[in-house]
Amino acid sequence: MSILITICARGGSKGIPGKNIRSIAGRSLLDYSISIAKVFAKKHEGIVALSTDSEQIKAAAANKGIGLMYTRPIHLATDSAGKIDTIKDVLIFEEKKIGKPFEYVLDLDVTSPLRTIEDLETAFEMFLKNDEALNMFSVNKAARNPYFNMVEKKENGFFTLVKSFEGTVLTRQSAPEVYDLNASFYFYRRTFFDSGSKSVMTNRSLIYLMSHTCFDLDHPIDFEFMEYLILNNKLDFELI
Repeated sequence: MSILITICARGGSKGIPGKNIRSIAGRSLLDYSISIAKVFAKKHEGIVALSTDSEQIKAAAANKGIGLMYTRPIHLATDSAGKIDTIKDVLIFEEKKIGKPFEYVLDLDVTSPLRTIEDLETAFEMFLKNDEALNMFSVNKAARNPYFNMVEKKENGFFTLVKSFEGTVLTRQSAPEVYDLNASFYFYRRTFFDSGSKSVMTNRSLIYLMSHTCFDLDHPIDFEFMEYLILNNKLDFELI
């Protein structure tokens, strides 16, 4: 079994400038993903690969023992560049380097570090048991439900529920279960990257439901909230 663990961290970020190497609870955000990637790679004899266009991020990774030969191309370092194409580019680079294809890819998102090694091990085991699955991504139970308390504007200018269901849904508990993608990690079979899909969503996708808090950092206030949770021992699990 061969697995590539990818960490994609471009230098430009308009929402939160410099977020990938910004300190949170005394460590750079990048540090959290590299640390757990190295533990997982050691157990599964995997290779950790960083995809970045930033010399600062390269330096931060080097300080954590991640040597780099790959630099992300300019066309994959824009706001409009897709994540799948970004992963595939570094995947092909690493395959050429070792002279053979990988069987699996694990992508760790730098901006969503609230994951455990147990999450990764359990999810990978589940993924391996389903031969038909192309990929798997981590989720949490959604706080809002499109069948019950999420609305959208229709063509007539009025608003109604995003999704309809047979009968009337009067309570959130009776609505179909939905999930939030927390962007923490994604497993892929190598064949996924030959399918031509540009989206993580396929008709052969699985989810790994996290039982603990996990969210990605989209806004500056999210850093403060996450740092508070870490520094005040409000998480019910240990970060590596």
